Amino acid sequence: MDHALIDLITAKIRAAEAEGQFDDLPGAGKPLPACDDPENAVMNRILKENGGVPEFVSLSRELARLREELRETGDRTRRAEIVKEMSLTEAKIEIARRRG
Repeated sequence: MDHALIDLITAKIRAAEAEGQFDDLPGAGKPLPACDDPENAVMNRILKENGGVPEFVSLSRELARLREELRETGDRTRRAEIVKEMSLTEAKIEIARRRG
């Protein structure tokens, strides 16, 4: 094996199998769920389980908040500031989407 830990991990898995720790697991014998992004599946699952969202989603929420603030604001100076923030946020969303 390439790494000393590989042997240790393999031994632990074999011991767990021998003890029946993998028997009757939920989903045993069923196909794995479809996965759109297998390279990032674990990371995506962890993010989802912990309430994380892709950057473009959080930026889209910020853009929606800015639009709401713009609708509610009558001050011309503040409206101009909001429009600038919206433009910047839209650019950030586009960049985040391109990064994937």
